[in-house]
Amino acid sequence: MNQLEPRLEAVGPSRAWLAAALLAVSAAAPLAAIAQQYKGEIVFPMMVTRTGPFATAATGVSSAQQDYFTLLNMKGGVEGFKIVWEECEFEYKVPRALECYERHRGKWKIVYPNSTPVIFALADRVTKDEVLAINLAGGRADSTDGQTFPYLAPVVANFWAQATSTIRYIAQLEGGEGKLKGKKIAYIHLDNDYGRQPFPMFDQLAKQYGFEWKSWPLSWPALEQSAAWVEMARRYRADYVIGWLYGQSCAVPFTEIPKVGFPVEKYIGSLWCGTEDDVVAAGTRANGAITANYHSVGRNYPVIQELLEKVHKTGKGNLETERVGSSSYNRGIITAIVITEAMRNAIKTYGAPLDGKKMRDGYRMIKLDAARLKELGATGMMPELVFSEKYHGGMDAQVFQKWDGKQWTKISDWVRPYDDVVQAQIAESARTFREQTKAAATK
Repeated sequence: MNQLEPRLEAVGPSRAWLAAALLAVSAAAPLAAIAQQYKGEIVFPMMVTRTGPFATAATGVSSAQQDYFTLLNMKGGVEGFKIVWEECEFEYKVPRALECYERHRGKWKIVYPNSTPVIFALADRVTKDEVLAINLAGGRADSTDGQTFPYLAPVVANFWAQATSTIRYIAQLEGGEGKLKGKKIAYIHLDNDYGRQPFPMFDQLAKQYGFEWKSWPLSWPALEQSAAWVEMARRYRADYVIGWLYGQSCAVPFTEIPKVGFPVEKYIGSLWCGTEDDVVAAGTRANGAITANYHSVGRNYPVIQELLEKVHKTGKGNLETERVGSSSYNRGIITAIVITEAMRNAIKTYGAPLDGKKMRDGYRMIKLDAARLKELGATGMMPELVFSEKYHGGMDAQVFQKWDGKQWTKISDWVRPYDDVVQAQIAESARTFREQTKAAATK
């Protein structure tokens, strides 16, 4: 017998029973510790696009979120609560997204579809249900106004900020806004709520700076672009082309550009075409491609290194390790940081269980300043983000990057939007929305 074990036979019947009970408790202690390491669970439904023509970049964003949730769970969860996610595949199709929403109705904490058309389609439902719907660098541009749109948020770089930042970047290339006069800018885009949002910004800036612009809308999934490129390059004779595409359609221009003799450096893709997945499919034809972005890429950030070490090296990763640090992956980590900071704030303020309204308030309490980003290991990877009841995010700069065949490299400083133009449009659009909503309520 191990000399450390109690000798039951020597302590009498009652004491023997007590000693046996202590042994049982002692043996069960490790199991109890495992069972009690979490205070509870946060069930978190996720809309995902893992199939179809828009899956290339979307998978990186969704899987990166899950990697970050895994990391937090390994460290004790969010304020002691384990995140348990549930996927719902919607293929970037609005009807299927609506089905996903209804299937998980009552469970949503934050809705993040990574799809602007879905945000528009769900706007009335989430507002009625008091569930915040976010779409980083997407959704409704005017939802920067948190008072008018209490349950919608663009989070970072709304579409109007993106559009005006891109025009400012072109002005910088030309030597200033005065050199934009007489220039022709073609705009090729998906013909949906995502692709049409820059229109008022282009109209305003064209009037202000004297350039001309014209739209070339493409039907979903926008994989046939030949005719549009012939018209833009040879008939319209565009000086620049701005592309507002997504998924597999992002690679198509690099097949068409050589055919029509358009300079690749004069084609500027939106940040939604700024992932490795968007250009690798085009091979060497994409070398020299330029797009916008709202964050940095690569693995040289403590949070990415921690994910590699603790999640991927232990076999718990949710996508291929070689994609860690890619643009879509880092975008997913930023998304997960925003979501979990909202969770943390909500739990600290209101306690569990979480619901949509608590999470909305938790979102409005987010203060991702320099100090907090350092704590999270995300310094330099993402912009500082601070929200409030009035401000739901979106007035952010972009950086422009070039693909060299292996990686994206920054080719600009951070380029601010024309803040006054964007803010005026937000105010006007929000006012119109309030008036329309009021009128509809009185009918």
